[in-house]
Amino acid sequence: MTDFIETILPNVAKHPERFFNGLLETFIMTIWSGAISFVLGLLIGITITVTKKGAILENRPVYQIFDKLINLFRSIPFIILLTGVMPLSRAIMGTAIGVRGAIVPLIFGTVPFFSRQIETALAEVDDGLIEAAESMGLSPLDIIFRVYLKESVGPIVRGTTITTVSLIGLTAMAGAVGAGGLGNYAIMYGHDRNQLDVTWLTIVVLVIVVNLIQLGGNRIIKRNRH
Repeated sequence: MTDFIETILPNVAKHPERFFNGLLETFIMTIWSGAISFVLGLLIGITITVTKKGAILENRPVYQIFDKLINLFRSIPFIILLTGVMPLSRAIMGTAIGVRGAIVPLIFGTVPFFSRQIETALAEVDDGLIEAAESMGLSPLDIIFRVYLKESVGPIVRGTTITTVSLIGLTAMAGAVGAGGLGNYAIMYGHDRNQLDVTWLTIVVLVIVVNLIQLGGNRIIKRNRH
């Protein structure tokens, strides 16, 4: 088995620790930035849903502020955002490079996208259910938890799956500016040193990871169908 690996992946086999370090760094970036982005994106998505015109907590100024901020950050290419928030990364994380330095720009790149996913998911809730809940005297907080979120589990999981897959792509892009992870591994060793086995192994591993995430998301969605 070892001989087979050395034959098809000679450059990887010489320094396997580089690959495993890159894989670990990708998981760390994805988990940390993903968890924070999930919480912030969920809160912002709920906020713009319940404060829009005709909603249960209609508030035009609040809606406009969050809506415009989401549009602003979604319009900035991530590679530019990476360098634009470096001062903030240094202030918060103490560094703008490596895995720690990538967390802040990854959050800025993910939260606006996920917020829109949440907004779309909550928009699928039948207006009749909202009206029925209001007529029963439920508070806005009760409506958010017992109607909006409860009825949108499937769409929220779908949006989370899409966002996680997108986030993995962003971590690879962050590797281009020294953030670490599989992106940095593929660029530094696969591209710069023309080690094709490194590049192809990175591609295969990322494809497998993305498909596992998609499979897990689909199973959760299936279990939560009414």
